[in-house]
Amino acid sequence: MSVLARSVGNAFRNKIRTAAVVAVLAVAIGLALAMLVANQAVGAKVQELNASVGTTLTVNPAGGQGFEGGGEPLTTAEAETAASVANVTSVVGTKALRLQTATAGTTDSATGTTQQGPGGGFGPGGQQATVTTNLTAAVDAGTLGNRNGSAGTTGTTGTQPVRALPITATGIGAEVDSTGKALDITSGTGLGDYTAAEAKTLVGTSLAEKNSLTVGSTFTIQDKTFTVAGIFDAGTTFGNNAVYVTLPEAQTLAETPDELSSMIVTVNSMENVDSTKTAVQDALGTDKADVTQGQRNLETAVSSLDSVKNISMVAFIAALATAGIIILLIMVMLVRERRREIGVLKAIGARNRTIGLQFVLESLVLVALGSVVGAVIASLASGGIASALISSNSTTTAATTTQRGGGLAGAMPNGAVPGGGLPGGGLPGGQGGPFGGASQLLTSVTASVSPGVLAAGIAAVFAVAIIGALVPALLTARIRPIEVLRGE
Repeated sequence: MSVLARSVGNAFRNKIRTAAVVAVLAVAIGLALAMLVANQAVGAKVQELNASVGTTLTVNPAGGQGFEGGGEPLTTAEAETAASVANVTSVVGTKALRLQTATAGTTDSATGTTQQGPGGGFGPGGQQATVTTNLTAAVDAGTLGNRNGSAGTTGTTGTQPVRALPITATGIGAEVDSTGKALDITSGTGLGDYTAAEAKTLVGTSLAEKNSLTVGSTFTIQDKTFTVAGIFDAGTTFGNNAVYVTLPEAQTLAETPDELSSMIVTVNSMENVDSTKTAVQDALGTDKADVTQGQRNLETAVSSLDSVKNISMVAFIAALATAGIIILLIMVMLVRERRREIGVLKAIGARNRTIGLQFVLESLVLVALGSVVGAVIASLASGGIASALISSNSTTTAATTTQRGGGLAGAMPNGAVPGGGLPGGGLPGGQGGPFGGASQLLTSVTASVSPGVLAAGIAAVFAVAIIGALVPALLTARIRPIEVLRGE
């Protein structure tokens, strides 16, 4: 009989004991794999934050934030100045527009003039030019829109204008949103050359659905026909009520060549953000630009995520060690039970490595069965375990974030942006930051069981199983056969 066949047969010699051993191993292995999955998920989120939002600065015209702001517009020359600062990896200019439906508005019964709904004129700091479009906004004004739009009209005569929310349009110099995060294009392609004035657009999903637009459809802005190159998903209805065009095209529509509404400055690492912020501010001048880091709460969020990552790794090692101890104890018991069998094998000329291999293969059979059940347990429990670990840190993080102040309020480019920001600062639901605040950042971590993570975890378990089985088998195999048989 071959060593493999004998090992598999020995593993199922006592079926009740085998079932009990597999059950215990499955729990330990499942816990270890779940911790590894949680560690991988948290590590991916930390990497995502460090690589995108956590390393960006927003540059606005000095005094240009808020609807009462002023100041001088930024220019492409100032973008080049910012790009020359040490530790700056990229500078993306933006030009903000507000698209007002051409048919929005009613005739005043007293004056006979047409009145536009909310959004007409210029936006924060005079940076958001309003242009017309034949698109219909995907967001209805509703009670809040009508209430906000009628503010300050007390005492006027005539019919109130039809309330139509504007559509946010942004000219951008790269395939990112207004926070520097890569656009999630769900169909079609990007705009290609973002430095050229081309009549191509990216349209948000809700706006596309409202106007029955698909890739290749056309619509007009300022009586110019634009073609939909792609559809993007910003994650919110407000963020998807938006259009992206190339930066030169937006500057042409606004009739402000070389002017920028804001700049997104990406720094090479989080450690250099503070020093780079100061350097960019000095290079541009405090009278020309306001440089803000709207993600200060991310430092607390990343710190908490790092804590969860460390805890999950320690728990993985502990669960792995537990599985190893279980295997070691089981194999010690099996080796002691089969001392006579080992003596006979030694007496007929079996080598130590053959005896050791037999017990290693037997333990691997048990571990393989436990790993299958453990993988199922991990796939079911990893999400709950990750949430439990994260929730223990999120309360402290959220409290700290509240004390420091809300996320991106006032740091977004000129009020409403396609990333979901609201005019005047803050985000929907009162949550700060591009991901809805530190608390939401923590709870947004998704633990998904990937084949690579499972393979790495199971490989670690098998390595521990080999050690746990080999040690007692080799120690016993080194004893002379006569000593083993005499003790029986």
